[in-house]
Amino acid sequence: MVALLMLLLGAAPAPAAPPGIPAPAAAGPGTTAPTATTARPETPAAVGWTILLPGLELGEFVSARAQGGDGRIRILRIDPARWRLRLFNASAPSEGQPLTAREWATRHHLAAAINASMYQLDMRSSVSLMRTPGHVNNPRLSKDRAVLAFDPLDAALPRAQIIDRECQDLDALGPAYGTLVQSIRMISCRGANVWAPQPRAFSTAAIGVDAKGRVLFIHARAPHATHDLIDALLGLPIGIKGAIYAEGGREAQMFVRAGDREMEFLGESGGTAAGANLAWPIPNVVGVEPITD
Repeated sequence: MVALLMLLLGAAPAPAAPPGIPAPAAAGPGTTAPTATTARPETPAAVGWTILLPGLELGEFVSARAQGGDGRIRILRIDPARWRLRLFNASAPSEGQPLTAREWATRHHLAAAINASMYQLDMRSSVSLMRTPGHVNNPRLSKDRAVLAFDPLDAALPRAQIIDRECQDLDALGPAYGTLVQSIRMISCRGANVWAPQPRAFSTAAIGVDAKGRVLFIHARAPHATHDLIDALLGLPIGIKGAIYAEGGREAQMFVRAGDREMEFLGESGGTAAGANLAWPIPNVVGVEPITD
């Protein structure tokens, strides 16, 4: 999303595509499609976890808070002891242009890729702080309270964490990590939903961490109001500890290629299927690759 679409904390980011966005690419095999809404339980229920590879699991949950679509929340659970997170930017000299999550994964041989954060009108820059070793996408620290940190310089630190500026010292912790991605906080350091209720609902991509330090790539194609999605996540048996908002609407996407599975989850806009089978180029993604060293 462009910076002009970012709202104050507690409001929902708008789902419309930025003006001038390149033509979307056709989605490949494995793209999910909306299904008829069926009766769902009052609380989210696990459809099941699938072990894709050691340390990489895909969970699928039914959400009673979804406003249409397939009613599902999908979560890729990543063990950072086996899998490394990497940030990729179209603004990096070696890249050059936005790609779909599938294309980012194919180019860099990733097991998964998801939106890193919302972005500005230039189709390159994140709305707030974003840096990785060798490249700074945006040096500006905004008022947003959550920062995804990985690539620790000290082996004693967690391999990945969400630094909550309300409870942690970013000035002390930030320099100890090679990669920082700042975005809108979804869950406080006390485990509370920090978004106000609102009527608008759309697809969402988010990145979280659980109580065991595992990273969660979260994709809800089914439209949710953000407050309701957070409540749904807090109600799941996943031990979620923190989460940042990565993208909403049609651009929200997650791609997974691991083991014998290939899955592409795309966003829909405004609760409709318009553009439902189109993958929109996005400039910044967080990817997953195996640790081999």
